[in-house]
Amino acid sequence: MKRAVNLSLDEDLVGQARAFTDNLSERVEILLGAWLEAEQAKRAEADRTLEQAAAAWNAFGDEVGFFADEHSTL
Repeated sequence: MKRAVNLSLDEDLVGQARAFTDNLSERVEILLGAWLEAEQAKRAEADRTLEQAAAAWNAFGDEVGFFADEHSTL
């Protein structure tokens, strides 16, 4: 499904782009899709990195314990 949206784009860039494509909307849609895919991949990688760091920290705590454990009143 497609719908019309309003974008404010640099006039010179639009003029230059029109020299390469007659369908600017399609080109912007392709580029936006590629950008979204790259952003999702970056965020997924960042999430994996955080999960690995938390797992490593928890494994360390399981093996060695944590400094705060010695001072806990629980």
